[in-house]
Amino acid sequence: MSTARIHDKYKLRSFWEQRIVQHSEQVGGEEARRGGSALTRLREQWLLRLDQRNQHQQSFYLERIRRAEMAQQSLRKLHSA
Repeated sequence: MSTARIHDKYKLRSFWEQRIVQHSEQVGGEEARRGGSALTRLREQWLLRLDQRNQHQQSFYLERIRRAEMAQQSLRKLHSA
């Protein structure tokens, strides 16, 4: 093989290796960008708010049931007395 062909072979290989490295860096940067996107944070915030809302509604519902039971007990005491 002539030295010109060997040189071209290494030059071509170097070129494609650089392209692969650049592409890998681009893909990594894109994944990092997507990972830090506002959409992910917003979704987490809304899930937290929804969970808190559900907990509040559940506790409110249980409190209403407890008060209704207490009122019934008071009425039973009045009727039995």
